[in-house]
Amino acid sequence: MMAQLQQGGPDEKEKTTALKDLLSRIDLDELMKKDEPPLEFPDTLEGFEYIFNEKGQLRHVKTGEPFVFNYREDLHRWNQKRYEALGEIITKYIYELLQNECHLKKVTLPEGYGVIVLNPNENYIEVEKTKAQIQLSSDISDEPAEKRERKDKIQKETKKRRDFYEKYRNPQKEKETMQIYIRDNGSPEEHAIYVWDHFISQSAAENVFFVAHSYGGLAFVELMIQREAEVKNRVTAVALTDSVHNVWHQEVGKTIREWMRENCCNWVSSSEPLDTSVESMLPDCPRVSAGTERHELTSWKSFPSVFKFFSEAVKAKNSLVKPTPTRRSNRIKYEEF
Repeated sequence: MMAQLQQGGPDEKEKTTALKDLLSRIDLDELMKKDEPPLEFPDTLEGFEYIFNEKGQLRHVKTGEPFVFNYREDLHRWNQKRYEALGEIITKYIYELLQNECHLKKVTLPEGYGVIVLNPNENYIEVEKTKAQIQLSSDISDEPAEKRERKDKIQKETKKRRDFYEKYRNPQKEKETMQIYIRDNGSPEEHAIYVWDHFISQSAAENVFFVAHSYGGLAFVELMIQREAEVKNRVTAVALTDSVHNVWHQEVGKTIREWMRENCCNWVSSSEPLDTSVESMLPDCPRVSAGTERHELTSWKSFPSVFKFFSEAVKAKNSLVKPTPTRRSNRIKYEEF
């Protein structure tokens, strides 16, 4: 009798089982779509009623307030789509600034794909299924069998890592987009290697620096694994911002870990002041506070320290003395790692 009371009795079990069965039949995605407005959004900043002020801050033209994600209460999916649509407009705006004001060059990936090589994390063109019928660029029948096998091996090796870290990159990612494979750029890791082989390694720059945010840090570590000697020879310093790399999970060798300890620094989200040393359980690069607890702001908040770190790296390279990634009061002793 006591055992039956503690377990809620057979009737209670049947009700619980029936409720679970009912919930399993409910399509939550369809339920969310039922009462939401159409996913139709403006294609200009003015249409969204936003502008960039003289400080480069995105502000509403009427209220002067920053961007508000929850534009409509209880419509998270619709708000997310609105956010993504505005993000596409801002991306184009920033690309124009980079080209016109920073004089960066617009480069397309293999054979005319319309992608600017500015952000190594954007490796796919994503297109709504309902908008176009697109032929996937997966026609690789003309490639040698050996090259196809090598690609397949790289893709299989990196798939586990991508799946493991996907929640860090974009936990709210919708599944309603088609991903169009871009030749030789089928993953963030593969894209980083492609950009290295075709652009960075061929550049005349004496000092090469990396700033890698979030999953970009993982892609950089994979680049080191694949091109260790070249990276060590060309790269002066690496600034990671809230990187999600993992030297154990990625099976990073000792020589790479030692190089990272001396030439990399990871500015992580933390409540501590900027550049304060942050304890790490991994034997790779020093970790210091980015001066913010918000993951998406770690790059912005740490930029002054990042550029100081780069400047010190150049001086150290010329004098053969390793730079410190933090302020004098919070210096990290490399021997502690």
